Amino acid sequence: MEIEFIHSKTYDQILSQRENLPKIDFFKKINGIKEEWKKYEKDILNEISKLTNLKWKETNIKCYVVTNSIPFSEPLTIPAYKKIDLFIDVLIHELIHSILNRNNYRLSKEAWDYIFDKYKNESLSTKLHIPLHAIHSHIYLKFFNRERMIRDIKKIRKHSNGDYKRSWEIVQKEGYQNIIKEFTKRI
Repeated sequence: MEIEFIHSKTYDQILSQRENLPKIDFFKKINGIKEEWKKYEKDILNEISKLTNLKWKETNIKCYVVTNSIPFSEPLTIPAYKKIDLFIDVLIHELIHSILNRNNYRLSKEAWDYIFDKYKNESLSTKLHIPLHAIHSHIYLKFFNRERMIRDIKKIRKHSNGDYKRSWEIVQKEGYQNIIKEFTKRI
């Protein structure tokens, strides 16, 4: 399993709804991303699969690197952040979405039913991000460090809606290990 980083000028223009995009050397940007991601790719992808009890359905996932967009997992699309470590963090976030949802929903239905029942008073986005942020916490602490995870939490508090903030609060209160355990034992 590996990630293939791609820039499509047409896709980029459609997403940004602009013909004249800011100049980014995508060849250089993608080479920098590849170099950094290759250090962790195999280990992180295996760890996500192991943690979730789910298998990757593809052997090759295309990741579109674009000028400016919100990141999303289907198709995997991430803006060309200035900092490569931030790109990697967002990539991991979207990959966790991918394995939990893409082609694995039937296998994880009971786990999602548990989350939706336990957190019935939370928003849909908060519910979807509770197991994701728990798994991402594990990845941060195993492969990177607590400071990098805290940077993500602070960034979310500052720049996103309250749903992401709320899911991080729940993960920190209940413990990422407990959430992962309760979620994955139902897969």
